[in-house]
Amino acid sequence: MDVYVARQPIFTKRLDVYAYELLFRVGKENVFIDIDGDKATSSVITDSFLVIGMDSLTRGKKAFINFTQNLLMDETATILPKDSIVVEILEDVKPSKEIITACRKLKDLGYILALDDFVFDTKFVPLIKLATIIKIDIKLSGEDEARALIKKYSTQGIRFLAEKVETQEEFESALNMGYTYFQGYFFSKPVIISSKDIPGNKLNQLNILQGISRPGIDFNEIEKIIKRDVSISYKLLRFINSAFFGFNTEIHSIKQALVLLGIRELKKWVSLIVLRDLGGDKPEELLVSSVVRARFC
Repeated sequence: MDVYVARQPIFTKRLDVYAYELLFRVGKENVFIDIDGDKATSSVITDSFLVIGMDSLTRGKKAFINFTQNLLMDETATILPKDSIVVEILEDVKPSKEIITACRKLKDLGYILALDDFVFDTKFVPLIKLATIIKIDIKLSGEDEARALIKKYSTQGIRFLAEKVETQEEFESALNMGYTYFQGYFFSKPVIISSKDIPGNKLNQLNILQGISRPGIDFNEIEKIIKRDVSISYKLLRFINSAFFGFNTEIHSIKQALVLLGIRELKKWVSLIVLRDLGGDKPEELLVSSVVRARFC
């Protein structure tokens, strides 16, 4: 099975690559398919970290990854290395008390937060206080409004990123306005990176999901189910042996990997894998029904 992730570089004032934004793709066509945001981000994370590999994708640079409201609430970002990612908060995320609490926790843990496609509204002030980077679409935002934002918040240590820069004139204008980072077709269109993945067994995935949802998780039972699925076994061992954990010796045992991961992080990791895979070749209603049943349980 082929998997695809697009990356678009983000540049500094001196046109050095600061980071790459990772974008969801379903094929070699360089266009975004409008699907559920949770599934898109889950696919990007799984394919980037567990299939393609971050060394190939970002070459040591940070990765901007979009996070939906649900994934922020589930604290999905904490299973990823804080030194490797920027948590990009989508523009449709509502700044509720719960979201502010979740974002503050990420900030306290050392994660960099960025606000995507930002348009100022007083309700976003609590998020602004937690953000390190604010991304502004220069096609949609007026120059006067952008100048005022940059002048007001750059003194607080917030850096601004100009999106949709397509010409030399737009780059120079954004540079003079005080932007720190730049992204757009003027520099580079998204480049698609592909790799081969081992298809997972959906019945096994449902069994694992059921197993981790019980009050008392039986690691022996979870181990048996995972061992029956080459795809999940490979992803789990690759994840636990990544630089994020930094163990001195390589982990070869599924049971040991489960214990080291712990119940809380295991639930996040499995949910991420299942959300990415379950709806791949089945009607969307199957995934909807599964989520509804899980909510009732």
